[in-house]
Amino acid sequence: MTLSEEARERLADLVELQPTKNAELQERWGLESGSEVHQYLENELKDYYYRDDNSLIRATSEAAEMVDVEPGVVDGEGVPEAIRVPRLQQQVFAVVAGPDEESESVVSVLQKLRAEFDVDPAAEDVRSALQALKRKGVVEVVYRTVPTFKLAVERDEVDVSVSE
Repeated sequence: MTLSEEARERLADLVELQPTKNAELQERWGLESGSEVHQYLENELKDYYYRDDNSLIRATSEAAEMVDVEPGVVDGEGVPEAIRVPRLQQQVFAVVAGPDEESESVVSVLQKLRAEFDVDPAAEDVRSALQALKRKGVVEVVYRTVPTFKLAVERDEVDVSVSE
C-alpha cells in the first residue's frame, strides 16, 4: 500500500505520539472531531495502527520502520527508557512531584510551570499533558479529594526529548 505525503506525515505523528488517543491526534492534525480521526485512521492508515488493551492508538512495527521518526516511547523493562513529547509535556515532566514526593494537583503543577518556565498554559492543557504522560507510563495518578499526580519513575531514568 502506497501512502500519500499527508498520510506518511500523519503516520509519523502516530509513531511519535503513541500511545495516544483520538483527541491528541485531532489536535495535531487540525481535525474537527475524534470521529474524523477514526475515519482517517480506518480509511488511510488501517494497516499501520491498532488499539491496545486500553483502547490507546499505537503504530505497528511496520509503520515505525516506514517513517523516519523516533517512537514516542522506547520501552525499557516496564519503564520507558525514552519518550518524545511536546514541549509542555517535557516541562510538566520536569516540575511534577517526584515518585517519593507527595502527589500534587493540576493547579500546583501549573504554578510550578509559571515559576520555572515563565509560561502560562491553561489548566486544561496541563491536565492533558499529565494524562498523556500517564499513558506513556511516567506519571501516576493518586486519587485524593481531586486527582493528583507524581512521577511513576525517577526523573533521570527517562530521556525526554521535545517533538515539534
